[in-house]
Amino acid sequence: MTHSLARSLVLAGASGLFLPLSFPKSDLGLLAWIALVPLHWALDGKSKTQAFWIGWLSGTIAFTGMMAWVVTAMNTYGKVPLVISYGLMLLLTAYLGLYVGLYSAGAVWFRTLIPRYGFFAVPCLWVTLELIRTYALSGLPWGLLGYSQYRQIEMIQIADHMGVYGISFLIVMVNVALAEFLTWLMPLFRGFRPARLPWELVAMAALLVSLSWEYGLATLSEAPFSDIPRSSISVGVVQPNVDQAVKWDTAYREQTLARFDRLTDQLGRTTDLVIWPEAATPFVFEREPVYQLQLIALANRARAPILFGSPAMRFYPDRRPYLLNSAYLLSPDGQLLGRYDKHHLVPFGEYIPFKSSFLFFLDKLVEGIGDFEAGTGPTVLTLTPKPRSAATGVAGTPPRPVEFGVTICYEVIFPNLVRQFAANGAEFLVTLTNDAWFGSSSAASQHFSMVVFRSVENHLAFARSANTGISGFIDPFG
Repeated sequence: MTHSLARSLVLAGASGLFLPLSFPKSDLGLLAWIALVPLHWALDGKSKTQAFWIGWLSGTIAFTGMMAWVVTAMNTYGKVPLVISYGLMLLLTAYLGLYVGLYSAGAVWFRTLIPRYGFFAVPCLWVTLELIRTYALSGLPWGLLGYSQYRQIEMIQIADHMGVYGISFLIVMVNVALAEFLTWLMPLFRGFRPARLPWELVAMAALLVSLSWEYGLATLSEAPFSDIPRSSISVGVVQPNVDQAVKWDTAYREQTLARFDRLTDQLGRTTDLVIWPEAATPFVFEREPVYQLQLIALANRARAPILFGSPAMRFYPDRRPYLLNSAYLLSPDGQLLGRYDKHHLVPFGEYIPFKSSFLFFLDKLVEGIGDFEAGTGPTVLTLTPKPRSAATGVAGTPPRPVEFGVTICYEVIFPNLVRQFAANGAEFLVTLTNDAWFGSSSAASQHFSMVVFRSVENHLAFARSANTGISGFIDPFG
């Protein structure tokens, strides 16, 4: 191995380590603005083929750091054998690393094709690859670079026009500009005369960051948090923290329902909507009449509709059963006000892709993976809040019905899917999740950070109920 190649591999590895540190739980978001600089230095003087493999190595290291939780989810809770869990995780991260490899090869190609100005196209290439990753092979837009900035409220306001991809574009532009600027600067410290300053790239990066920051400040000053009108709807979120290991044990059903009853009662009687997490009921709601009556009684005591997750069972024409991952809206008098069936399922979690073809052998190895089917698509549910005065909170003029959208777990990471709820008339959004699958890993925090962007992108408030992990509310500005 030559000294040049060894140096490039070390630099690529450094970027691979910096990138996961930019995301939760480490939350070193500012690190993202320099994380790709070592990778760009590693590509100096390399061919497109060499650049691809250097980038692939960097990307595989980065995604392995970000997605190590896959092993916990598949082995501990999905009952997938440990060796297969690690194998699938490495297969997944090696696949995701290909995108960084393509980015690296493209960066070298653009620089060769258009000397000096080719790097202006590099941020566009990164965003294009993120978009492809969002949709290709069912899509996995986990760890998009822009998500690292979820705490930088002023900077992420441009997501209302450009989505999370706009933030990714900015970050890559700054990384490329810094790499080129520092490359220009280094000869000065060695007493050499540097090449011509790449001032166009540096100026463009500085201008775009400044404009984005100013846009964020202007957006927040036009609608400061203190001036946002008090919501006409009162929402209560329940997080039960039910251990996934006992969640479906029939011996714990009464204990689980008692926990939900106690936590719901703490919300008081002025709540317009109570939200429980994904798969909250430790049974199939429609097929357990006795437990249905318990839930209706609980909603009646709460004097509010309850939105809760539960599997739904349906049958194929040949009478084989399958499941839907559903959210039910149950009124205090026992009326079913609506139901949403999860549309975008988790591969290897809720179904096995290509199970009938070349992955047929997994069917016998992964007993914990259910046979779920996808729902029909984004639909909104309707809720009528209790009469109250906006100023006093006491009984007043009867309010109008309010429409809202529900995403279940994994769906919230897909910007276009959430946008469809807004387009269908949702006035606020809800996400139900069961992050117990992730254990104590960083996945729950990463998952929550993505909801921030869905709020900003649609300028809609989000309520989030998680079985474990992070529950809460996010306003329309993130």
